[in-house]
Amino acid sequence: MDRLPVASLSEDDLFRFLEDLEATLAGLRAGSAEVPEGRQPVHTVAGGAHLFRRDTAAKLGRIAGSCLERYAGEPAALREAFGNRLPAGTAGAVHERVRAKLAREPVESFLIDFEDGFGVRSDAEEDEAAVTAAAEVAAGVAAGSLPPALGIRIKSLSDVTGERALRTLDLFLTTLARAGGGLPDGFTVLLPKIVTAGQVDVLAGALDRLEATLGLPEGGVAIDIMIETPQSIVGGDGRIVVPELVAAAGGRCGTVHLGAYDLTGAAAVAAEEQTLGHPLCEVARQILQLSLADTGVRLSDGATNVLPVEPHRGRAVISAAEEAENMATVHGAWRRHYVDVRRSLSQGYYQSWDLHPAQLVSRYAAVFSFFLEGLDEAASRLDRFVSAAGRAVLTGSVFDDEASGQGLLNFFLRGLASGALTTEEAARSGLTAAELETRSFRTILEGRSG
Repeated sequence: MDRLPVASLSEDDLFRFLEDLEATLAGLRAGSAEVPEGRQPVHTVAGGAHLFRRDTAAKLGRIAGSCLERYAGEPAALREAFGNRLPAGTAGAVHERVRAKLAREPVESFLIDFEDGFGVRSDAEEDEAAVTAAAEVAAGVAAGSLPPALGIRIKSLSDVTGERALRTLDLFLTTLARAGGGLPDGFTVLLPKIVTAGQVDVLAGALDRLEATLGLPEGGVAIDIMIETPQSIVGGDGRIVVPELVAAAGGRCGTVHLGAYDLTGAAAVAAEEQTLGHPLCEVARQILQLSLADTGVRLSDGATNVLPVEPHRGRAVISAAEEAENMATVHGAWRRHYVDVRRSLSQGYYQSWDLHPAQLVSRYAAVFSFFLEGLDEAASRLDRFVSAAGRAVLTGSVFDDEASGQGLLNFFLRGLASGALTTEEAARSGLTAAELETRSFRTILEGRSG
C-alpha cells in the first residue's frame, strides 16, 4: 500500500489561512467573462433632437440602402469600396446581409441628441424640441416603429448648462409619461463631459425623483456615461476614477462610451490628428476595459468623423466627373469607417458610434465580415475543445484553455445577436441552441458531463 504524502501544515493552520482568505475575498466583485444578459447594439446612431421623428430609423435605413445601391450595388463593388479589405469569399454574404439588415432593422440604438447634435439654440427652442421629441417617442412606441434601443443625450451638468440639462430631462420624461405609453425598452440618458462623480450622482438623484413623481418604474431609466474629459479617467490624485463614476449611477449604468474627439482635444492634440486610432484613444480604451472588466457594464467606442457625404448632391443631373468624385468621397469615408470599426471589434469593443446614415453600410459590412471571416476557425476550435470536455487542447498551433472556451462562445453569441451569423452557422460550433442560450462555457461543460 502506497504511503500518503506527508504535509507540514496542520488542520488548524489550514483553517486559519482559509478564514483569512475568505475575509480577503469577501466583497470583491464576482468576475465573469460571459457576455452580459440582453442584447448589446453594435452601434449608437446619434441625431439632433429637433430632427427626431417616430419613423427616423426607417428613414435612415432607406437613405443607407439607396447609398448602397448607388455606390456598391454588387459584392465586387463593395469589395472595391473597402479597398479589397473584404475577402472575396465572404463579399457575397456580407453584401446580401447588409442589404437585408438595412431593410429589416437599420438602426439598433438611436440617441436623441440635445448636446452636440442639437447645437446652440434658445431655451424656448430646446423646450419645444424636448416636448416634440418625447411625443414622437410615445407615438413610435404605439406604432412599433422605434429601434430596439433608444435614449437621449442631455447637456453637461456643469455650472453653465446644468439647469438647462435638468429642465430638458424633466420636460422629456414628463411629456413621455403623460402620453401614457410608458418608457421604451432599455431607455437611457447619456451624460456628457463629466469631470466628477458628483455629476453622475445628481443625475441619478434627479431620475429617482422623476420616476417617483411620474409613476415610472423605479430604476427604469438607465444612465450611460460619456468618457471625454481627462478628469473622467484619471483623478487629481492619479487614481483611475471610471469605477467611481459607474458606482455613482447607483446601479443604473449600462454602457460607458468613449468620446474620442473631446478627449483628444482636451489633451491638446491637433485637430487633424484627432482620430480613433490616436495613441491617447488606445490608452483610454484599455483603461476602460481593465477598470470595468467583468462588471457587466458594456463599452462603446467613439465615432468616425470622416463622413460619406457626396460633395455634389441636391441636383437631378451631375456630370460624369462629379459622379466619380462623389463615389471616391463615399468610398474613402467608408474605408476609414470600416477600418475603425474592425479595429474596435478586434480590441473587444463591440459597439461604437455612427453619425450619418450612409455609415450604416460600412458599419454592417465591417461587423458582418468580422464574424464571417472568423467563423471557420472559431467553430473548429470550440467544437474540438468541447469534445475534449474542456481540457486544454492544441488545435493546430493554437492552445485553448477554459478562458479561450468562453471567448469562443462569446464570439458566437455576439455574432448571432448582431445578425452577422445565422443559427445554422452557429451550429457548426458543435453546440445546441439550448447550450448557446446558457451563455456560459462552464455550464455547458457541466451539462455534458452530467
